[in-house]
Amino acid sequence: MKDDTRKLFGPDEARIQSDLKDAYDFDPKDPMFGLSADEMSGPSLSRRSVLRLMAAAGTLTAYHLIPGTGGIREAHAAGGTLNCGWAGVGELTTLDPHQINQVLLFQISSNIMSGLTHIDADLVARGDLAESWTISDEGKVYTFKLRQGVTFHNGDRFTADDVIYTYNRAINPDKSIHGRVVANVASVDKLNDHEVRFTLKAPQASFLVKSLERSSGRAMAIVSRGAIEAMGDSQYGLTPVGTGPFKVLPRELGQGVVLEKFADYYDPDRPKLDRVVIKPIIDAEPLAAAMEAGDIHLIGGNPVAPELVDRFLANPNLVVDEVAAPGFQSVWMNPHREPFMVKDFNKPVSELKKEKGFKVRLAIAKALDRNRYLKQAQFGRGRPAYGTINPAMGFFFDDKLADSSEQRFNVQEARQLLADAGYPNGDGFPEVKILTTPSQRREVQVITNILKRNLNIKISIDTKDFPVLIDDFNSMRWDMCRLGSGGDFDPDDGLVDWMQTTSKFNGRTRDKSKMAFGFFSEKNVDKLTNDQRVAPSLDERKRLVQEANKLTSDKVASAFLFHPADIQVRSKKVNFPAVSRIPGLVDLDRVTLSS
Repeated sequence: MKDDTRKLFGPDEARIQSDLKDAYDFDPKDPMFGLSADEMSGPSLSRRSVLRLMAAAGTLTAYHLIPGTGGIREAHAAGGTLNCGWAGVGELTTLDPHQINQVLLFQISSNIMSGLTHIDADLVARGDLAESWTISDEGKVYTFKLRQGVTFHNGDRFTADDVIYTYNRAINPDKSIHGRVVANVASVDKLNDHEVRFTLKAPQASFLVKSLERSSGRAMAIVSRGAIEAMGDSQYGLTPVGTGPFKVLPRELGQGVVLEKFADYYDPDRPKLDRVVIKPIIDAEPLAAAMEAGDIHLIGGNPVAPELVDRFLANPNLVVDEVAAPGFQSVWMNPHREPFMVKDFNKPVSELKKEKGFKVRLAIAKALDRNRYLKQAQFGRGRPAYGTINPAMGFFFDDKLADSSEQRFNVQEARQLLADAGYPNGDGFPEVKILTTPSQRREVQVITNILKRNLNIKISIDTKDFPVLIDDFNSMRWDMCRLGSGGDFDPDDGLVDWMQTTSKFNGRTRDKSKMAFGFFSEKNVDKLTNDQRVAPSLDERKRLVQEANKLTSDKVASAFLFHPADIQVRSKKVNFPAVSRIPGLVDLDRVTLSS
């Protein structure tokens, strides 16, 4: 251990080393990680079980064991109104958990809805509407005991019937875009009003987090059948009814969101605030001005514009809280349009390199100077990306991919590829557009300038509000697009949600009679992704995840750009406890305001 690390650990070094050794002391082939079914049952896990599960997920480090790093700050007086600005968005389109396709939306819904579980700041699943659960010895049968006395915001009583209804709605493609999240579920059975049983097709290490968690999973955020039947799907998207700590006040499309304390929440000590006002603010300067003037107390939504971060850091009245963000950002190229056309990715890379469209795709990926981009567009914050698996996933992240990927930066190779494709020094390169949002226009200008500098190609910028952009993206109506993902806590988020042929973001609404696949389709990636979900050991899952991730990189599913930092900006009046500081989320139920 390094000297500076020893100073950080101090007298706790021996205990920390002992805890680490015990946490990782299990057979990697054991799907239960050396824990008994009783030890895996919830909702209140022992400290040893939590550390073992973190180790099995690849997220445990010595830092987590330093005293004081995960504690809850001193409580402050409850009540009051928290004013929030939601960055980089002009309209909050839907809060229906089965239709949400943006992190900035499930940041809000996580305060309205409940799930059977909810992750904590260590990304460990804790009981939410599940009071406790047991797991069968083979890891395929989960039996949940539900909280009694829980009510929805409309007064309806929560029972096992609502779990069954939510599951059936989640797997209905006409109602939900998240059905594949629960694809490993063989059946869900009601045992009584407050007990349900999930039977899986195969053991799934990510089940409690990926499938049942109220925000990152979305599929099993519990919805209200009575409210949906009374108001219809569209209105439910505007004012969803859940059992969470806050309820939504009536609103219309185009307005912000006002959350009000739900007096009958199952935990009488939460929420602390009386009201939360969420105002979408699409442009960076008005957002900064509102924050500095004290008109808003906290920024949520899209990542804070990087040019503002140093400005906020210099303000003594603000707190800038930075952690690693669970996500990736990319430059996408439409394989159904020239000059990026690839009709079939199911070929060796050596064969793909003979094709004109693939040469162009790879040339652009290799010409992206990610370090220059981070310096100019993100002010040095973030990490170069070469795949969807992000550093926040810890154990699964491949830190050697930057050196082995076909996309690694090399200007000379990029120029040669472009010349071989018929565009020497960029001559004759067709006019193409890159689709982006108004809030990302400045950073996309950095991208186009880099490509102009390194390949001598001109790419024009097409700016659209996010609802229009995402509709175009899902329908494959674009040449290039600047888009990414957040809230990716598990490899399933990066691979299952994005990189499989049937992924929910992979050209979901395209004209299938004209396009056999969306932005990417590769049979080996499909198989590896399915296999990693049910891998018998942690090491085997890691191998499969990294192999799939490298294939998507080498075959240029997109030109992967960077992994961002999660930067939360708030007033010093906002007391945001560490237990609620979950990367990617803005959970407000424990937040208080000081005078």
